Amino acid sequence: MPPPAASPGARLAAVLRTVRARRAVAAAVVATGLVVSGCAGPPAATPDPTPTLPEGVTVEIAQLRADVAPRQAQVRVLNGSDTPIMVRDVRVDDPRFDGPATRVIADRASTVRPGGMVDIRVQLPSVDCTAPDDAEAEVVLELVGESSSAEVTVPAPDALGFLAPLHARECLQERMADAATLAFTGFQPSPPGEPAALELTVTPTGAGEATVVGLERTNLLEFAGSSAQEELHPLGLTVLATDTEPVVVQIPLLPFRCDPHAVLEDKRGTIFDVRVEHGGESGEFTLFVGDEMRGRILTWVGDWCGFGS
Repeated sequence: MPPPAASPGARLAAVLRTVRARRAVAAAVVATGLVVSGCAGPPAATPDPTPTLPEGVTVEIAQLRADVAPRQAQVRVLNGSDTPIMVRDVRVDDPRFDGPATRVIADRASTVRPGGMVDIRVQLPSVDCTAPDDAEAEVVLELVGESSSAEVTVPAPDALGFLAPLHARECLQERMADAATLAFTGFQPSPPGEPAALELTVTPTGAGEATVVGLERTNLLEFAGSSAQEELHPLGLTVLATDTEPVVVQIPLLPFRCDPHAVLEDKRGTIFDVRVEHGGESGEFTLFVGDEMRGRILTWVGDWCGFGS
């Protein structure tokens, strides 16, 4: 027997329930889409590529003779491109130093013309002797445009191979300080034909033993009594851990050459290489007489050679 037919009112109520159910499902779908879209957010922006040097521009690091005494170096920028570039801040990052080497004259910009080259002087910090001698350096350049600037990081080839020897020498001097410190502490000029006296003071530090083997002549100064073939003035001064008193040694100096240009253009004539032995290790480090004594020595050379004022 078939079920009784529903009344018109019942059929209308069923239709309304179906419509309301479909609307609820649609609303739920839309709400779910909004939540998902809200969590995902806008697509991430594509990062700008890492700034690089213009094609044809290269960088290297070098140390000139005039840079040795003040412990400076040059960041050399060569522009092989067709357009000029402007370099402002310069920094050398090298694990062989205890901090970055930065531009000596800060807040200055250098323009490198097409086909040109600029040397930008940087001040070298103290060495870090925990790093190996053959570590590598990087240079960070700030390139300045008309309305913006960008930092570029590039390897820094050592054009003259000075960084590894500098690190080795200064770390040897640092280790040598466990036994003694060395300094030039006086200078007595002499009349022409007689040797002057350069005073070297060796001060024990009481923490080790070492031997000061001798000093090497410079391109401007030699030692009285040595032959043309002898480059080392022997000292053979041994410092023991029990020593407490400084030892003062007089070094007899003569001009190595009487050339006015050697004095006027002097860069390294008063920087001596000191040969030492310490902890079973032999090596050399450089010792500068200082700016004040350098002036006195150069004046003496001019007077001794007969071209002084």
